[in-house]
Parts: sequence; structure tokens; C-alpha cells
Amino acid sequence: MSPAPRLLSGLLLLLLAGCSTLSVQERQAATDLALDARSTEIGCQEGVDCAVDSPLLDLGHAAVAASTPDAPRHEVVLLDRGQDSLLARLHLIRAARESIELQMFIFDKDDSGLLVLEELLAAARRGVKVRVLLDQLYGLPDPNLQATLAGQHVNFELRLYNPTFDEAKTQSLQYAAGILCCFTKFNQRMHTKLVRVDGVAGITGGRNIQDRYFDWAEGYNYRDRDLLVLGPVVAAMGENFDAFWSFGRSRPAEELRDVAERLHRQGGVPPNALLDPAAVRPPRVVAMRAAAGDGDAVMARLQPLRLTVGRVDFYADLPEKHEGELRAADDASIAMRDLVEGTRDELVIQTPYLVLSRPARKLFRALQKREDKPKVWVSTNSLAATDAFPVYAMSHKYKRLYLRELGFRIFEYKPYPDDAPINVAATGALGQERAAHLPMFGSGSSGSSSGPVPLKRAGVRVGLHAKSLVVDGRIGVVGSHNFDPRSDNYNTESMVVVHDVEFAGALLASIRRDMTPENAWLIAAQEKPPVLSGLNYSLGKLSEKLPIFDIWPFPYATSYALRPGCNPIPPGAPGFHDCYEDVGAFPEVDLPLKSVYTRILTAFGAGLVPIL
Repeated sequence: MSPAPRLLSGLLLLLLAGCSTLSVQERQAATDLALDARSTEIGCQEGVDCAVDSPLLDLGHAAVAASTPDAPRHEVVLLDRGQDSLLARLHLIRAARESIELQMFIFDKDDSGLLVLEELLAAARRGVKVRVLLDQLYGLPDPNLQATLAGQHVNFELRLYNPTFDEAKTQSLQYAAGILCCFTKFNQRMHTKLVRVDGVAGITGGRNIQDRYFDWAEGYNYRDRDLLVLGPVVAAMGENFDAFWSFGRSRPAEELRDVAERLHRQGGVPPNALLDPAAVRPPRVVAMRAAAGDGDAVMARLQPLRLTVGRVDFYADLPEKHEGELRAADDASIAMRDLVEGTRDELVIQTPYLVLSRPARKLFRALQKREDKPKVWVSTNSLAATDAFPVYAMSHKYKRLYLRELGFRIFEYKPYPDDAPINVAATGALGQERAAHLPMFGSGSSGSSSGPVPLKRAGVRVGLHAKSLVVDGRIGVVGSHNFDPRSDNYNTESMVVVHDVEFAGALLASIRRDMTPENAWLIAAQEKPPVLSGLNYSLGKLSEKLPIFDIWPFPYATSYALRPGCNPIPPGAPGFHDCYEDVGAFPEVDLPLKSVYTRILTAFGAGLVPIL
């Protein structure tokens, strides 16, 4: 680090350190206040918050009992719909009788977040051991709420992973200091998403706990995917959770500086209106809570999605990844590369962020050099759909490489898909009838350079967030890994690998649905100009090598929409340009082309390619 940034970093750290108002003894006393306040009473109100019967959870116990090391048995449920995923989580929490582990990257205090939190607390009060582990950056970053939670019940524990500045909430100055003083540690995040119940049921995948993952946000929702797994592999999920829970970077909430200050100032555990049982909840929250308590109805709803399978593997990074001590057998990134390398005929990838590390590019180049090279299909976000503009900038820069050298067939998700498993009518009080009057920006974005860009029309917008893989139609993968450098190098990730043809087929159909012309634009090379096409290609390839965004104004690839009356055909096939309309590099985006390129150039100028 050069002298100027080092000096600025030191000043920021001194400023932040000066914000601490408690002595060591006072902080310990504040922690003791929280521990002493925890209730030890066990009980519940029948028909309100007692454990409910669950045919779904019974399947998990039966699968474990019927399994042997050589012949495992599992039940799996593919959760494409946000409402199903929220319902399954809430129901399993309501049905728990022994233990609940929740591990999450983002946990918001919106409708879905508070609903899950209330169910977790109710489970603790009826005798279930509840452990909640959240990444500190986005896991309930409210020291007032965490101070309240710290003293709720002896069966409820909350820990925060990697609190860089020893606080529950990261302030603006701390973000700046994190970049300047401790860049690597600040960016090492726990990206795992897991809900595990009674040691036999687990839900994992791409969804965090936030309204936009469950079709409840008013302006921008995610098309995401989770997998409910019932059976012996859930034990491996528990072992991984325990490794994180006991790791040194996982800190009890009551020990964090800003939480301890609230406890000290209050002289005990402060009340919090968000947890007031008398508070009036929105109708959708009341309805979801009631639905979660009906085990037979939940089973009936999920039964059509249920499959009985044999071998299921769980791969997850250990927290030692952040200390440089990761064992290869536990590395989700290594497992992912092994699956890709083992592809023989066809690989289908779905990722919200198409950004490949150098090792990944090398791997796909090796696939293309095979005599019988496999087909590679990719479902990802368009600029109009993505929630991460700078990341899309990197994907756009390398489209020629992905299409021409790596042989990808790319489909970019539309912001307003015609046929998607998204319940638009569930988006709060607005409802579908008011969709046309919604703001033109993604929720909370205001058109910032790091979020969704402005579009030409209004409506409930959808962005792809699912992370899945299908290998040769025989192996299906659902997890948190984005197939990008950040997942490889900074985040800890996890994924479930199901070795079953029927499951792989169901997952493949789900991804293919997102790649249909109704839901995605096909990305392919632009039609060759009548003259100097070779020179244009060579100069564009040379420009691609620059450390910032390409300066060449004629991009290699563009987006295509299928014309009415035509059937899908591959790029390069006779009649392709008769059946596909070139809709430009950034369809639906309400920004002048010059502005789009300027924003992409700015994104690259930050030099954060490895971590975005």
C-alpha cells in the first residue's frame, strides 16, 4: 500500500476506534446482562406456536432410517417458486422438535425476515435449540434489534460471521476503511444459505431471507432456486454448520461493540417494536403463517415436486478457506471444476453473473479442444435484468471469448419474462393490477451504478439469481456458487449434487424454461458487415485485451429476439437472421448507448474484477 492510502486508512481506523465508549469491563457486563435476561421457560400455545405434525419431516426421518452407507435414500424437492420456498422453510421451523440451524448471507427485517425470525423465537420458547449464524455485512445489521435478540431465550443464539470492525452494523466510513486497510478480510464473506431442521431436513440454494427472494418485493424480485433435501446427507450440512459456528470469526451478537453499547445504555435488554407480538401484521404474513401450520396442506402442495433419489452429495467450503488452510476435499469450487471437467456431452449452467476466472477459462478451453467437445449452454442475466451492473460489465467485455473461443450458447434473462415461476400478484399491497404504475427502478436502486439500470417501461421487474448446473442430463447441482472469481477466492460457498437422471431432467427443464424466447434473449455474433469484417474482428479482439473496457465501438455480439411465426434455430444456421431480430446489445435499457458504455468503462476503471 502506498503512503497516502496507508495514512488515510490509519486515520479512519483511529476515528473508528475512538467511537468505542465502553471499557472492557463494561462490555463484559453488557454481555452478562444479555445472558442473564434470557428466559428459561418452555411452553407454547396450542394452535398458535406449538410444534405441528409434518408428513414432510416424517419423510426425512424415514429416509435416514432406510439408508445404508452403500444404498442411501433421499427425498428432494426442487423449489423454483419463492412462495413454495418460504412456505417450506416456515413449515419445517414450525414442525421442529429438536434443533434448527440457520446460516445466511442476507437476512432482512422486512415481512419475510420478521416472519422467519418470529417462528425461530417461537421454536426456541417451546424447547427447540435454535442457532442462527449470519454474515455480518447483511445479516440483520441493526444493533438495536440484535441487542433485543441477544436476551430473548436460552435456546436462541445469534452469531455474526466476520465482523470486520467488531460491530453489528457497518458504517460508511467503515466500508472505506475496509477497502483501504483490510481489503481481503473485509471481502471474505460467508455466502452459504442453509436452513436445517432436526438433523434430517435441509434447504439450501440461492435464496437469502429477504422479500425479493420470495416474490414479495414491490419493484424488483429474484427468479431463484432452492432445494429441499430429506435424508442422511443433511448430517454433512450439520457438520459444516458446526465448523462455522465454532470458528473464531463467528462472534456472539452480544459481544459486538455497538450491540454491547445498547445493552449498557439500557441497563438490560431493550424492547423492540419489531418483535411486539401485539403488532398488526400484513395480511400476506398472517396467511403465510397459517399455511405453514398445516402439515397436510404443505405436503399436498409440495408432493408434485418431490422425487425419491439415491446418492446425494453436499460440498461446502470450510471457514478455513479464509485462512488459506482449505482442504481440497471440502472445497466447493474444486468440486464444481471436477463436475465441469467430467462433462462428456452437454453442460447446462445457470448463473446470475457470467464472469469466469482464469482457471475456469482454461478449463472450458480444454473442453473445446476435445475431439468430441460437449455443448455448453448458459443462462444468465441481461443488463436490463441484473442487480449488479459492474459485474455485467465484465461479462459484456468477454462475450466474444465466451461465444467464439469457449463455445458457449448464451441466453440472457429478460426483466419482464412472459413465462416465469414468479408470483407477481404477491408483491405486497400493490398487487398485479397496479404493476404498470410501479417505479421504473429496481427496489432501492435509484438507478445507481451498482444496481439495476433504468428501463424503458415500468412493472414488477425480475432478475435471475439461481445458481445451478446439469451435467450430461444425469447430475443436477443446486447451490450458492456463482461460478465466478468471487465465489472461488473470497466467499465460502456450498452446493448439493444429486446423482439422478429424473432429478437432472427436472432441473434441466426448469433452466430451459428460463432460456425460451419468451423469457430470454439469445446472444450471438452480429451479422458480418459486407466489407472489412475480418479487420473489425481483429481490432475488437485486440481491444478486448485492454485492462479497461474495450474502446472498439463495434461489439462482436448482440442480443436477438425470435420473430413471430419462427421456431428457435441455432446461430449460424441457414435463415437465422430471417427468424431473429437484432434488438441491440442492451435491450429494454433506458440509457443512451454512450451512457451505457461510459458506465461500463467506469465499472472497469475501479479495477475490482476479481471481487465483483
